[in-house]
Amino acid sequence: PIYIGTPPQITPDPPFLWRPLPKLHRTPISMGTPPQIPSGCHRNDWVFLTRFCFLSDFGRLDFHFRYPEAKCCQNILLYFDDPSQWPAVYRRGGKDCLAKESVIRPENNQVINLTTQYAWSGCQVLPGVSGRVLSCSSGRSFRSGGGLELEYEMVLTNGDSFWTRHFSADEFGILETDITFLLIFILIFLLSCYCGYQLKGRQLLHTTYKMFMAAAGLEVLSLLLSCAYWGQYGCDGVGHGPLKLLGKLLFSISFLIFLLMLILLGKGFSVTRGRISAGGSVRLSVYMTLYSLTHVALLTYEAQFFDPGQVLYTYESPAGYGLIALQFGAFGWFCAAVGATLSAVPERRRFYLPFLAAYAFWFLAVPVSALVANFGIPKWAREKIVNGIQLGTHLYAHGVFLLLTRPSAANKNFPFHVRRAQIGPGGGGAAPGPSPTRGYRNVSFVGDGGGAFTELFVIPPPGSSSSPPRDPSR
Repeated sequence: PIYIGTPPQITPDPPFLWRPLPKLHRTPISMGTPPQIPSGCHRNDWVFLTRFCFLSDFGRLDFHFRYPEAKCCQNILLYFDDPSQWPAVYRRGGKDCLAKESVIRPENNQVINLTTQYAWSGCQVLPGVSGRVLSCSSGRSFRSGGGLELEYEMVLTNGDSFWTRHFSADEFGILETDITFLLIFILIFLLSCYCGYQLKGRQLLHTTYKMFMAAAGLEVLSLLLSCAYWGQYGCDGVGHGPLKLLGKLLFSISFLIFLLMLILLGKGFSVTRGRISAGGSVRLSVYMTLYSLTHVALLTYEAQFFDPGQVLYTYESPAGYGLIALQFGAFGWFCAAVGATLSAVPERRRFYLPFLAAYAFWFLAVPVSALVANFGIPKWAREKIVNGIQLGTHLYAHGVFLLLTRPSAANKNFPFHVRRAQIGPGGGGAAPGPSPTRGYRNVSFVGDGGGAFTELFVIPPPGSSSSPPRDPSR
């Protein structure tokens, strides 16, 4: 089957099929992740090959089908995405091949009979290894009372430009968008490294800022792999699947690191305290483990269970809805943590109020955009729009953090005031008064009986544990 949209005029033109369509139309044609040069061999009664979204006046299908003459005669079927056609036959187990073909209108050239009698099929009889075969240049999907035995090769294109030729219309602009965001994130990563270098010179390079740098670096690697995949895809119409999968994995890891960093900062880690309590460490570890496993489940579900005959979004799965719920939970936790920190150390409101406002928007934007993509974006435009929204929200998050934490004298929101050399092993409580250089609360590094596990979220002292604590005012 191939589904194409509301009924267009389909015009055959041997040795290929050319279709001028009145608007964007979608077509299923191949198995697995839809490559735009699908090929293979099938022995079934009725087989889905692939789908493709053709551009008006530019969309084109070049194909070559080959099957034994003894299996004559086989049909290739085109389906529109009209409710009475493709949705009415796909995954309808109660319908036989004749019933599935009956919804097609032959006057729209939706049926291509792979015989020499059908002029537009481009079929000719050729000698084969085990008998004569029919070799046809025209194509789509098949029905045979005696089962199918068919080799096929197709090239689906949208114009001749590198940026559109092998791309389905719902993929237009993805490569250009990824390249643009790659350049921007490279700049953000370089700026974060420069700021990190300045902070290190002042002994203010804390764990949370290192996490930000790591998240930005992984974002760059993710976009680099994504650009490599889509670049190869634009050249050969197939791409290299592992590149795309690895890019998604790095994208998820970057997101998780950034999310953990925000929750830690919300709890005051490296801003008002030098450690997270044992109970807080356990809760954070359990939550991030659950979040990570759900991300892995999401990628696994997409790879193993998404049907290429349907247009599905990554979050359109049980794991996806689980991530949305976890994101809302993280938002509540983040707000509560910031509220508790402001109650304990109100003089840090210059940092925490804009921090809370900026990232409350981000926490909500991620799940809301996922829900909008699931229910509010047309399927033919979903992939490219969602890609832009995801990258835009990540850019917003990294850009805002870079601005809030820039080590500039003009930055009144700068959060890091206690130098690492001022963190000692003793139980240094905070110094009184609203001074911006107020010391950490709860900085004791030993003797709480929590074990090594609870030291996951602890800023280690720069020297040995036996060095005496220093005066924070120095």
